[in-house]
Amino acid sequence: MVDPALGRGTSHETQDSLGELWLITVGHSLTHWYPATFYLLLPIIGKELGLDYKQIGFIMTFQYLVSTIANFPGGMLVDRVGHKGFLMSLSLFWVGIPYLLMTFTHSYWSVLVCIALVGIGNNLWHPTAIPTLSNRYPSKKGFVLSVHGMGGNAGDALAPLAIGALLTGMAMSWREVVVINILPGVLVAILLLVALRHLQLAVKTPEKQPAAGQSGMSTKEYFTEFGKLLKNRSLMILSVSSAFRSMTQNALLTFLPLYLVDVVRLKSEHVGMCMFLLQTAGFIAAPIAGHLSDRMGSKRLLNSTMFMAFLIIIFMALAGKSIWFIVFIALLGFFLYAVRPVMQAWLMDVTPKNMAGSSVGIFWGIQSTGAGLSPLLGGIVADHFGIHVAFYFIALTILVANVLVLFAPAAPRNTESKPTPA
Repeated sequence: MVDPALGRGTSHETQDSLGELWLITVGHSLTHWYPATFYLLLPIIGKELGLDYKQIGFIMTFQYLVSTIANFPGGMLVDRVGHKGFLMSLSLFWVGIPYLLMTFTHSYWSVLVCIALVGIGNNLWHPTAIPTLSNRYPSKKGFVLSVHGMGGNAGDALAPLAIGALLTGMAMSWREVVVINILPGVLVAILLLVALRHLQLAVKTPEKQPAAGQSGMSTKEYFTEFGKLLKNRSLMILSVSSAFRSMTQNALLTFLPLYLVDVVRLKSEHVGMCMFLLQTAGFIAAPIAGHLSDRMGSKRLLNSTMFMAFLIIIFMALAGKSIWFIVFIALLGFFLYAVRPVMQAWLMDVTPKNMAGSSVGIFWGIQSTGAGLSPLLGGIVADHFGIHVAFYFIALTILVANVLVLFAPAAPRNTESKPTPA
């Protein structure tokens, strides 16, 4: 029996989706592995190039501003073109290669060019992967997307640990580390290209139905539907809230290693361990939050987790150099990263399936704007008032994200994705 909504036999849905889920999750982990590596290398690169906090912050700001611009056409491309395996493979390859090119650079401006290329490549992943997974499990979006999110947390957690050990334990330069680092991404990109291609070929599409991954709409119809997305109240509020939450996350990832190196005076391997704690807590939180969002709804869960994140960041700023600062790092990871899969599941519930890629493109484009601004703003605060004050700025951003969620209409629970009235 064929389910037209999914374009495949229902008896094979779980088996096919499970294989695709784990493979996509591994790919997702590597799209996070490379940026997580770069956060750990930033203090070393900044010292080598003689950069201040504002200049270091602008490196990350520039990446996310470029990503913002690239996200919108990226989402459109996913909805108008099939070949999901190719797009995810291209995204992973495009994220890794610019970091390799960075090893040949010796100036601030060349670093900016390389980081901009990362921003372009990374925008293809989420508009492709998130709709693919949510369509396989329409009643378990929160849980499935949390598994996908766990891949990101695993990459974020393991990369600093591994790179810190290479830098300190094996006394390698950051350029040598980046060269070695590129190999896993290339191998997984090839695996994605081959494996997901065969999965797509196995899909049986009913007669007169559009092929999997294609919208079946004319260009005029597509842009009419895209205009409706821009008027979707839930999509817009969630996107802006996510932008402020990303301001929290990206400023934290930028300035936490700098604080640990410049103020606490930790070695690279110990900084890596602290970042590992942050991400491991997020890894544990993701499936719990995803399951709870399927059971109790997204809105209530988001409000409680983001408020806890706000309180913990305030406590971090007050803790200073004490051991409590390290304890709060782990607690923060649990609540901060629990938010991501819940927001993504909510997004898929309030937007139409045939525009899922574009919805994610809009969501990530607006989110990237916030993620891009926060390192620069945090750098300005740190230069003028001290790096510890930047943590109060970070706390303010998660508080604003929480307030915005209060104004979003509650998502339908355990249903197929449907558009929400504007």
